[in-house]
Amino acid sequence: MDRAQVWAATMSGQAEEGGVVRAHACGSVPTIIASIADRSTREEIEDRSLAAGATRATGAGNRARPEEPDPLRTCFERDRDRILHSAPFRRLAGKTQVFVFPRDHQRTRLTHALEVAQVATAVARAVGLNVSLTEAIALGHDCGHGPGGHASEDAFAPYVAGGYDHAIWGADVVLAPLNLCAETLDGIRHHSWSLPSPRSAEGLVVSWADRCAYCAHDLEDAASAGIVEAAQLPQSVATVVGRTRPAQLHAFIDALVECIRTTGRVGMRPAPAAALAELRRFNYERIYTQPSSISQGRAVVAVLRALVDYYAEDPSRLPGPQYQADSDMDAVRRAVTYVAGMTDRFAFETAITRLGWDPARLPRGFDVPAAG
Repeated sequence: MDRAQVWAATMSGQAEEGGVVRAHACGSVPTIIASIADRSTREEIEDRSLAAGATRATGAGNRARPEEPDPLRTCFERDRDRILHSAPFRRLAGKTQVFVFPRDHQRTRLTHALEVAQVATAVARAVGLNVSLTEAIALGHDCGHGPGGHASEDAFAPYVAGGYDHAIWGADVVLAPLNLCAETLDGIRHHSWSLPSPRSAEGLVVSWADRCAYCAHDLEDAASAGIVEAAQLPQSVATVVGRTRPAQLHAFIDALVECIRTTGRVGMRPAPAAALAELRRFNYERIYTQPSSISQGRAVVAVLRALVDYYAEDPSRLPGPQYQADSDMDAVRRAVTYVAGMTDRFAFETAITRLGWDPARLPRGFDVPAAG
């Protein structure tokens, strides 16, 4: 049989044996002696195993709109799943991390969120914090980012009272329909270091994991693109955490775990903290504030503001009933909400098709120099 026939033959699974339909025709089938694994029992086990100061899951969780508890999942596992399956999380795949229109191996906001989740859960698991809450915060922490990276915050700032901050916007606007637990939203809302501290230890771990992850992987992406060389990294950084992303993340995770275990506080000792600060400073000077990056940022701001003005001028142009006149939001906020949710490609294509924007004025992807 050809491949299509082989695949079609698996449609109903394998023959029933003892009242069970199997997935595979061949191979051993393990027998599981299942223990009681309902939510309430798992909450009791979790309560006994987590460290003092870790956040405990209880019932349906502390939500703005009351819900019935899930029979199997804890409230924070439920939050993680809701974020993972949400449209705002999926759209992160099309949003800038550092490079607009990223090439195959350059990070997007989605891959960044996954890497933050890996760093954060590695720390949380090692010190006895709530891994599910940590993962939920990490996966959702950047859902408030608009297209074009941090330049979108500059673009939207004039339209939002108090300015546009992706952390606050993500928790209070983008993820609000998911009815997440207050602890999850707090960690997302306060993950940026410029904002007040998250209330939970898990939220604090994510705020550190975010900085560790982007400092390491943004350098790796820029080095791969020929913008910088890892050899240019100051020796003060390389001596403490190394020159490669794997070495740096290993060192940062170890530093966080050691500090939490020995002091009971989420942070780092001075030496690794200084290395992280110096790595971020290096990236800031050599990557984020380079003339080409600033030029890209200005192009992003121009496009996004033009789109907000276009939709705010006539909200009937906005798709979907949630944006129409009977919405609780005013016209400008509706326009910002819609444009902020766009992926890079959709925003720039919309500028061309709706505004007649000259493609030459749009941000462009970075072309890696040819070898040799």
